[in-house]
Amino acid sequence: MQLNLPLANHVFRLTQFNKRYLIVFAVLSLWLIPDFQTRVTGVLSDAFLQVSAFVAATLAIYYGFSHHLSTKGWQNWIHQKPYREIVYAGLMGILPGCGGAIVVITQYTRGQIGFGAVVAVLTSTMGDAAFLLISQRPQQAIIVLSISFLIGIVSGLITNRFLPSPAPISLTPNTDTKHIRPDQTKNYRANSMDVWISRLNVAFWCLLILPVSVVALLLAMQYNVNLLLGFPDQLIEDIGAIAGFTCLLLWALSAKTDSFTELTKENDNRLPKHWLRKVAQDTQFVTSWVVVAFLCFEFLNHYTGGNILSLIESFESGSVFFAALMGLLPGCGPQIMITGLYLQGAIPLSAQLANAISNDGDALFPAIALAPRAALLATLYSTVPALIAGYGYYWLFEM
Repeated sequence: MQLNLPLANHVFRLTQFNKRYLIVFAVLSLWLIPDFQTRVTGVLSDAFLQVSAFVAATLAIYYGFSHHLSTKGWQNWIHQKPYREIVYAGLMGILPGCGGAIVVITQYTRGQIGFGAVVAVLTSTMGDAAFLLISQRPQQAIIVLSISFLIGIVSGLITNRFLPSPAPISLTPNTDTKHIRPDQTKNYRANSMDVWISRLNVAFWCLLILPVSVVALLLAMQYNVNLLLGFPDQLIEDIGAIAGFTCLLLWALSAKTDSFTELTKENDNRLPKHWLRKVAQDTQFVTSWVVVAFLCFEFLNHYTGGNILSLIESFESGSVFFAALMGLLPGCGPQIMITGLYLQGAIPLSAQLANAISNDGDALFPAIALAPRAALLATLYSTVPALIAGYGYYWLFEM
């Protein structure tokens, strides 16, 4: 046993670092390899100019409005009829991001709503990947979110009527779930460095969101922005690549713990909340996973001789099962990667739909922490309709 202790201690120390640096280090290493520089520059530039700009604008509009809205009026309404909490949960689920789903999970842990609502919200939610899909493919987003909403309601009603449910949660009088989060066990406290990094996040996007949105719109309309502004060739693309890498670095610096969950979930901000800070942090989170998805696609395409799309098409319906399986992973990171692959044309809409229904976003973290049995059952219950919807769409529209 003593011989193994030094090795065990060394391995333990190796795990005590910011896991987000893994992605930053991998991207930077590839960027410094001469054979890959052009490819990585293109990925970073496309991720920032074609995705991040629209995501930031979408988030700013969404959080700007929702910051002044309250859901308290729903409470009296949903308790009047048993089925209304299912509809309420479905509506909260299709809200972009994970906030609505986390609200429903918290209400369940307080005994305010039933287990069917948990299934409904986890089935209908798409998490932060919804921002990416809405900003890039709004028509497809309407299809995916509408189907997710309907299936979420049906799943919740069936659960309440026919399926086994965990015993209701009973809380002790001294238990307050309002402030419980699964990653707060380390009693993290914000320090001066966190404050400065948070200010950098906000300043970065306050300075860039308007000019970058204009550039992104011009690029989307097929204008040569370098020629239009009198810049040298590729200058805008190079600036976009630097800005994209800056997003990755700010995202890494914003990590609060050394947990692996920091890789897959959005920041749980303990600094004074402001919707602009939320816009900055969520945009950087989405950007980082979009870069991962684009790089995976580019290098798979490179090593398959440019035949990645043909190779994936040979999987046929297998991509639907793969996307639904990825949805079982907690957090929004893997789901953003799946949506990024869909935007690249690597997977069909049926696979995107299966992933959107199967994935539970960041709402799965508090569910696991506060009600693990309910979280497991709800995840399993959402996987079956995901496969049915994905394969149904595939057989009806894509075969």
